Amino acid sequence: MTKKNQILSELLNRYTKLDYLKDTIFKAADAIIQTYKNGGKVLVCGNGGSCSDADHIVGELMKSFEGRRPLENSLQSKLREISPDRGKMLAERLQQGLPAISLTAHQSLITAIANDIHGDVIYAQQVVGWGNAGDILIGLSTSGNSKNVLDALIVAKAKGLTTIGLTGKTGGKMNEWCDILINVPETRTAYVQELHLPVYHAICMMVEKEIFG
Repeated sequence: MTKKNQILSELLNRYTKLDYLKDTIFKAADAIIQTYKNGGKVLVCGNGGSCSDADHIVGELMKSFEGRRPLENSLQSKLREISPDRGKMLAERLQQGLPAISLTAHQSLITAIANDIHGDVIYAQQVVGWGNAGDILIGLSTSGNSKNVLDALIVAKAKGLTTIGLTGKTGGKMNEWCDILINVPETRTAYVQELHLPVYHAICMMVEKEIFG
């Protein structure tokens, strides 16, 4: 059994109600892995509790999650060469990061977009600026109907990003614009969010193991 399969099996053993999403979760992890192998990045957005989840996902990708991520030897050497003092410390302490951006985190930009353009496009405008073909956009919405997340997904599709949605049982309008839809089997907001966390933790573990071994 591969490490990715083991991580997924452990998730489904703990949350048996997610079994029907086995192939979908695996597909999402593989899409993210392929994006990173091709030099791309991941964008993430959501509102309320899903805003916190977006930040959480980025935190697991941008630094070590469960495994070791030492810097590449070439970068370690350059750091030591540039600064024999600080460079040695940086080479030993810094970790390889997987490029990920939470679209919820830029308050000056978000308020400018909301004030100057429209509140519904706070994430869509950032996808215009950040997103490139081959990147990933992960949109979180417990209902599947959050307008600002939907608008971001539409722009992402137009720009050639792969779109991944984390939502509740029905999927809502996200069904239309998500290449990969992880619709956990709950409808109540709190219960949907309770299932999103172990799902994206498993995905981040699978990505980390594949990229860094």
